[in-house]
Amino acid sequence: MKIGVFTDSFRPYTSGVVRSIELFSREFTAHGHEVYIFGPDYPLLHPPKEEGVFRFISLPAPTMPEFSLPIPISVQLGPTIKRIGLEIIHVHSPFLLGSLGARAARRHRLPLIFTFHTLYDQYVHYFPFAEEASRQVVQAIGRDFCNRCNMVVAPSQLVVNYLRRIGVKAPIENIPTGVDLEEFRNLDKNWLRDNYGIKDKEKVLLFVGRLGKEKNVTFLLKSFEMILNRHPDTKLVMVGAGPQDKYLEKMCKEAGIRDKVIFTGVLPRNLIVHCYASSDLFVFPSVTETQGLVIGEAKATGLPVVAVRAFGPAEMVKHGEDGLLTDPSLPAFTNAILELLEDSKMHKMMSRQALKNVREISSVKCADKMLSIYKKLIEENAAAPRKRKPYKISVFKQRSKKIYN
Repeated sequence: MKIGVFTDSFRPYTSGVVRSIELFSREFTAHGHEVYIFGPDYPLLHPPKEEGVFRFISLPAPTMPEFSLPIPISVQLGPTIKRIGLEIIHVHSPFLLGSLGARAARRHRLPLIFTFHTLYDQYVHYFPFAEEASRQVVQAIGRDFCNRCNMVVAPSQLVVNYLRRIGVKAPIENIPTGVDLEEFRNLDKNWLRDNYGIKDKEKVLLFVGRLGKEKNVTFLLKSFEMILNRHPDTKLVMVGAGPQDKYLEKMCKEAGIRDKVIFTGVLPRNLIVHCYASSDLFVFPSVTETQGLVIGEAKATGLPVVAVRAFGPAEMVKHGEDGLLTDPSLPAFTNAILELLEDSKMHKMMSRQALKNVREISSVKCADKMLSIYKKLIEENAAAPRKRKPYKISVFKQRSKKIYN
């Protein structure tokens, strides 16, 4: 199969969406299929040219210069799709290049599949006006976009339920991203201690993710402050960056815990895996995750997880087996962390079970399921009448202009 992937973010930018695209693409290629990426350029990061990756001219986002906004216009897109011979288009956003990919699928009579990675209505706090009205508009955009697709992929059953609740009628399949288990072999269990001066007697709590409001990181720091009152020989390692990083560091200083919290910033993939392996417990306070891929990665190193029971994490963690799920309250979250820090027998049991349970969401199994859906959609498309209704998106009226490889 020849698969076209349209995304508003791609490497060198790091995110769960980018990681998902990379993992699935790697597995598809290993199965002998061809994957072509249509994504943004990053003028400040100067990404290298890659075969099969077509980058659109992009502008740095005003509030996040490391993130770029692709200009969804191209005169070469149509000829490129024909030359490649795409058989299916998979979009990863309802905006910008996702919208362009959807129109291309309609124009070229190709099946369209969309992965609903993000609870977009949980990010309206970044809008400078009318938060509730913005939430309703974002939900309407997501619903209408989903209903124009041949198939919608949700990374968890709770997201399936959410999509049905907001009015999505299109077919939906629950397919998590999966974890590349081979990536988590032969890791350095002392990496964090050797590189950040953590003492042998100190326990390490790990968070991996974007340092943004939607990740609920201020909640985590308040919880950690309470943990230190009982276990002063504990360190919290925060891997990632985001719009709140300076504020969070200031928060730590004001609370008098700055020397107990390590902000690593963004780390390359080959180092992040060592962070998991050299920690004692993975802590995840976010209430907006559609899946929580980092939870699966933590389990791949035998790391028990404490997470707030919400959307993706509620399915990624098997409560009482490989981790603990809590209510979104500071006492509940803090007590769960303390329980695992103090009960070595429970910690060891959950560590063993985490290694066992993560096999259920291996990237190989998830990719196989996605490929079977691609095959079915392509076959149905080939057998369907060729007359199609014109594709319209009222929110974004885009024109084609330029694309470069």
